[in-house]
Amino acid sequence: MMQAITILGSTGSVGKSTLDVVSRHPTKFKVAALTANNNHELLLEQCVVFQPELVVMVCDQAASNLQASLKVKGLSHIQVESGVDALINAAVTPSCDTVMSAIVGAAGLLPTLEAVRAGKRTLIANKEPLVMTGDLFMREAKRSGASVLPIDSEHNAIFQCMPQDQTKKGVRRLHLTASGGPFLGRVWSELANITPEQACAHPNWSMGQKISVDSATMMNKGLELIEATALFNIPANNVEVVVHPQSIIHSMVEYLDGSFLAQLGAPDMRIPIAHALSWPERIESGAATLDITEIGKLNFQRPDMVNMPCLRLAREAAEQGGALPIVLNASNEVAVAAFLNKEIPFTSIANVISNTMQALSDLAVDDLESVLNIDNEARVVAARALDSASW
Repeated sequence: MMQAITILGSTGSVGKSTLDVVSRHPTKFKVAALTANNNHELLLEQCVVFQPELVVMVCDQAASNLQASLKVKGLSHIQVESGVDALINAAVTPSCDTVMSAIVGAAGLLPTLEAVRAGKRTLIANKEPLVMTGDLFMREAKRSGASVLPIDSEHNAIFQCMPQDQTKKGVRRLHLTASGGPFLGRVWSELANITPEQACAHPNWSMGQKISVDSATMMNKGLELIEATALFNIPANNVEVVVHPQSIIHSMVEYLDGSFLAQLGAPDMRIPIAHALSWPERIESGAATLDITEIGKLNFQRPDMVNMPCLRLAREAAEQGGALPIVLNASNEVAVAAFLNKEIPFTSIANVISNTMQALSDLAVDDLESVLNIDNEARVVAARALDSASW
């Protein structure tokens, strides 16, 4: 049976990689809907190739531009909508079976959660839904019967190495591998003059700006730690981070008998995407074959928590739980956006997050409304903290 797919964030790096995999298997997959923020030129190109029934742009003007361009191309039959509510409609549309959630940041929370509530097979590439809602998200998936499959290379690797029934039977701990980013081995206090261009120059992966900066600060790994605790229902102290600069082993599961199961592959997001799209089967992804004889050896080291303050803050949030993961994520988004706009130095990202966490450490999380309120409050407090962190 052909699988109909909605891609939330089709113009980003994961969205484009997903469409690449889909294009290799025209008898297995078709595109039901595509969504983007404001890149109507690229979304138009994708519409011409994949002919979705529905496209959504968050930006109203971009949607108008897209609609006009589709008319010129003779594609007026493609429905164009705009706004946040339309994103949710795309995620729950009856014509799709599978939702690829690839919207960066907290903006992806509501459409992804609604996809799960609608019982969709949900492929999660953005960390924020699980970082922000944790148990609530997984409870909704269990209630609706939705399959939740991770796309992050680390979580996908763990998924592949867990017991077949995805229980924690015999599992001692999870080991998330981290490349260390472009500044591995550097002293944090000496990174104040790092530019956004330098921070986004990841040695192994091709990613969007926000995720690249998160990788440079190691916050990306911290968010993955929090996500892993929710996704695999395991305490934070049973999740370790291991620095592995080659990005060949994507993560490992350690068992009680001393066995380690690891998933290896080239640093190409099409591998976890193809795995999740076809699971429990396997399909060709387009990624290069790994030549382990050419690699020769693999290196590992413990993370330097002194010079990786964002990772330290994320572990603190993971272990304390409550509102702190929400506060951590929101304040990080504010700080990273300010850094990319050259409003604060690179090293101030951690300061903004730390100050916000200290100010909002006692908030209670009861339901989705409280999650959204805490997210909003944390952004306000983080914005104020930018003033003391400016150049």
